[in-house]
Amino acid sequence: MANMEILVNHSPYETRVAQLEDGVLQEVYIERARQRGLVGNIYKGRVQRVLPGMDACFVDIGLDKAGFLHIKNLAHSQDRPIASLLHEGQHLLVQVLKEPIGSKGARLTTDISLPSRFLVYLPEAKNDIGVSFKIAEEEQRQFLRGIMAEFNAGGSGGFIVRTAVETADVEALRADQQYLQRLWADIQRRAGAAKAGTLIYRELPLYLKIMRDVLSPAVARIVVDHVGARDEMAEFAANFLGALGDRLQLHEDSIGLFQRYGIEAEIELCLHRHVQLKSGGTLIIDQTEAMTTIDVNTGAFVGKSSQHDTIYRTNLEAATTIARQLRLRNIGGIIMIDFIDMEAEEHRQAVVAQLEAALAASKSKYSISPMSPLGIIEMTRKRTSQSLTQSLCETCPHCRGRGYVKTLETQAFQLFRDLLHEARAFKPTALTVVGRPELVDFIRAEEGPALADLQALLGLPISLAADGSLEVGQYHIRLG
Repeated sequence: MANMEILVNHSPYETRVAQLEDGVLQEVYIERARQRGLVGNIYKGRVQRVLPGMDACFVDIGLDKAGFLHIKNLAHSQDRPIASLLHEGQHLLVQVLKEPIGSKGARLTTDISLPSRFLVYLPEAKNDIGVSFKIAEEEQRQFLRGIMAEFNAGGSGGFIVRTAVETADVEALRADQQYLQRLWADIQRRAGAAKAGTLIYRELPLYLKIMRDVLSPAVARIVVDHVGARDEMAEFAANFLGALGDRLQLHEDSIGLFQRYGIEAEIELCLHRHVQLKSGGTLIIDQTEAMTTIDVNTGAFVGKSSQHDTIYRTNLEAATTIARQLRLRNIGGIIMIDFIDMEAEEHRQAVVAQLEAALAASKSKYSISPMSPLGIIEMTRKRTSQSLTQSLCETCPHCRGRGYVKTLETQAFQLFRDLLHEARAFKPTALTVVGRPELVDFIRAEEGPALADLQALLGLPISLAADGSLEVGQYHIRLG
């Protein structure tokens, strides 16, 4: 089993998580504070107005616009009209189903659901046990239903067993069930003492989701570089994860956490088309809206025995590297891989086997076709979210959509990290940033509070100056 480490780089505006296996970066997760939504949040609401003609009502949950609750999202409605179930001023515990859009408020439900790594807990359900339809084997479905029914005997609510349970054991399933029931008890306790319009439960931030969904006995340690996040993670572990909390460590080095472990450079490389293989070969990765194509080239590699040996060994290395790049870049959907042509059937089979073995290390489901005589493999990989390139980059206006540049937000956050590094390394008395006008304007308009916090943290004045002659993404830091 691989030795797993988790690195958490946290700031008030962004959280980044790196998952390493045997010291090699395998996955990257990014969450930005301004992009955190409301879906999954639970509020104590107050019925503002009942609409009998629509079988719905508006619920004040403390936001600018009242939320909308339809009868079909009201637990235990039993086909009765909403006017017979709710009245103005009544308090309700509601969860956000859809974000507010334009003039419309959030879409709400009273049928609460709480997810964990392997389960979804439905407190309002009647002891029902469901199993994800993606678990196709009937014998396994029946086994999981039986185990959960036994665990929940005498309890309340229902559970849905998630697809990820395929990687779990019975004890992990039991731990998740207990965690969710403790969480629901805590939500009820807080709701009882809260006023209407209060946020009772917020879907976990990334650094706590990692504790919930990834931390396991296989994780040797989890390192975080922010004291406040560390304290929250330690409290979460103490409440829900027991002895696993002992693996939490605080990074206090003057060199940034991601810089110390080379993660910054790895992320930067993940935004490039070309991936260099150790043998001298290369991968060329192109993402389009419809699919991703990966082309394998031999490059400078020369085999010891023959050209066939060169091609075979390059393809074997490429298969392992491709699986890792798919995880790192979070690439999903349709993927076409063009390996170098191989004459021997046993070589083609060996490369496919190598690719499948490397893909198995990822939690994402995939399907893979046999290799064609021309060395092409068609595969699909489950798309869970935007790819790393889509998250960090935007279509480049200078090349009319043929490439990517980092977003202004990404440039600003990279600049902030560079400012931290420069201040700690060289102890200046002041800092001046010279950047393109659009970057300077973005920081002043959108990230002014973050820049002010950074100045307070460093105890240094930071000034901004615009220079339109700089290339996109380029900036300079002058030390005073």
